Amino acid sequence: MGTLTSCSFSTMNLRFRIHPPKISYNFNQNIHMKKMYKRNLGRLIIRCSSSGGGGNGNSNNNNNGSNSDGKLEKDSSSSSNLATVTEENTEERNDKPTISTIESTYNNFQVDSFKLMELLGPEKVDPSDVKIIKDKLFGYSTFWVIREEPFGDFAEGILFLGNLRGKREDVFAKLQSQLSEIMGDKYNLFMVEEPNSEGPDPRGGPRVSFGMLRKEVSEPSPTTLWQYVIAFLLFLLTIGSSVELGIASQITRLPPEVVKYFTDPNAIEPPDMQLLVPFVDSALPLAYGVLGVQLFHEIGHFLAAFPRNVKLSIPYFIPNITLGSFGAITQFKSILPDRKAKVDISLAGPFAGAALSSSMFAVGLLLSSNPAATGDLVQVPSTLFQGSLLLGLISRATLGYGTMHGALVSIHPLVIAGWCGLTTSAFNMLPVGCLDGGRAVQGAFGKGSLIGFGLATYSLLGLGVLGGPLSLPWGLYVLICQRTPEKPCLNDVTEVGTWRKAALGVAIFLVLLTLLPVWDELAEELGIGLVTTF
Repeated sequence: MGTLTSCSFSTMNLRFRIHPPKISYNFNQNIHMKKMYKRNLGRLIIRCSSSGGGGNGNSNNNNNGSNSDGKLEKDSSSSSNLATVTEENTEERNDKPTISTIESTYNNFQVDSFKLMELLGPEKVDPSDVKIIKDKLFGYSTFWVIREEPFGDFAEGILFLGNLRGKREDVFAKLQSQLSEIMGDKYNLFMVEEPNSEGPDPRGGPRVSFGMLRKEVSEPSPTTLWQYVIAFLLFLLTIGSSVELGIASQITRLPPEVVKYFTDPNAIEPPDMQLLVPFVDSALPLAYGVLGVQLFHEIGHFLAAFPRNVKLSIPYFIPNITLGSFGAITQFKSILPDRKAKVDISLAGPFAGAALSSSMFAVGLLLSSNPAATGDLVQVPSTLFQGSLLLGLISRATLGYGTMHGALVSIHPLVIAGWCGLTTSAFNMLPVGCLDGGRAVQGAFGKGSLIGFGLATYSLLGLGVLGGPLSLPWGLYVLICQRTPEKPCLNDVTEVGTWRKAALGVAIFLVLLTLLPVWDELAEELGIGLVTTF
C-alpha cells in the first residue's frame, strides 16, 4: 500500500483560480516609476514654455526689436546644436542596453513568474479569514499566537506559532470545535511540531503550532473513472503474472523449447504458446494463493481504516513475474486523524498478508513431507531456499537435510505461494517512502527518523544486501512510485505508545531476516541447496 506519486497515477490536489492574481509589490513599483516620469516630463514642458514666453514678449519692446532678433537667432542656433547632440546621445543610448532596461525586463519576468505560480498553485487562505480566526479562535486560555508563517507544500496555508495554554490534546479538540462554528467546513486545522523550535514545551513533549489549510486543498480528491479503469487493467495484468508464476513453478514438466525460451537469454524466437495450455489448470492453485495474499493484505487495510472513518482508494496492483505481484498502491482518501491511526492502518495490511502467507507456507511444508500428497508436489531448484535466511532455515528444519541438500526439491505449491506472499509483505514493510513500513515508521518515530531509515534501506537495496536479485527492481520501483513520505495527520504530535513502537521494531527485524539471503558458507554447512564452488 502506498500513496500515488509522480510516476504512479498521481492526483494533485490543486484548485485553479479563474480570476487573475493581484501582485502588489511590482505593480506599485511600476506605477511609482511612471508617476516620477510624468512629473519630470511636466517640469520640462513648463520650462520650455516659459522660455518661449520670454521670446514672444519682444513684441511689447519695439525699441529693442533688432537686438532681440539677433539673440533669438543665436538662441535658435544653439538650441538646434543642442538638439542635434541630444539626438545623437539618445541614439547611442538606444544602441546599448542600460541597467534600467535590464532591471525593468527582470521585474516584468518576475511578475509573470508570480502570476504563473498564483494561477497554477492551490487556493490560499483568505487574509480576512485569518484575521477573524486569529481574533476569535485563539486566546489566552488555549493558544497565544505570537507570529504567523506560511504552511503547506506551496505556502498555501497559515501556520500559527505561539505558546500553548493547556494540554495539547484538549486544546486541539477545543480549537477544532470552535473553528467549525466560526468557519463551517471551509478549513482544516492541523497540530504539528513547531519548526526550528529552540527547546521542548515546559509541560513536556515538543512545542506545537497550528496550521490551517483550505479543506479542498488539504483533502485528497475523489477517485476518477480513469483511475478505476487503470486499476482494473493492472488487476488483469496481475492475474496474468500470477498464472505465469504458477506455470513457471512446473519447470521440470514444461516442454524443452518453452524452458529454453524462459531460461536462455540468447533465445529470441518464442515457442508455440499452445504448449502452455495444458499447464494452466495446474498453475491456478498457486495463482489463487498469490492473489489471495494480496487481497487479504488490502482487506486488512480497509478493516483497520473503517472504524476510524478513514477512506481508502481502490488498490492499484503491481504485476511482477518473479513474485506474481509487488503488492498494491493504495491512496488515503481522507486526512488521518492522528499518528496512531497511521501506524495501525499501515501495519494491518502487511500483518494480514503475512498471517495468510505464513499459514500457507506452514501447511505447504507439512504436505511436502506427507507421502499421500506426492502427486501434487512440484520440483523446484534447491537454490530457491537460499534467497531468504528466515524461510530457508524454517524449510531446512521441516524438510530435513536429505531433502534440502540436492539439486531439486519436491514441495507443495502452497510453499511457493506462502514464500512469495511473505517476501512481498517483507518488501512492503521496508521503512522507506510511503510504503507500509515507511508510513508506520513516520507515524511511530516521526519524519526525521524516516529519513534515516530510508537512507539505510536505499543503501542496502543498492548494494544487493536485501532481496537478492529483486533488490534493484524493487529499489527502482520505490524511487519512482513510493519515495514521497505521507502527509501529516490532523494531530501529528501525540505519541503512539510503547507497544506500537515495539511491534513495529519486531516487524522490521523479521523483515530483515526474511530479505537477507543465505550466504554460501552457511548454506553449505546447513545443507540448504547445493553450493557450487569454482
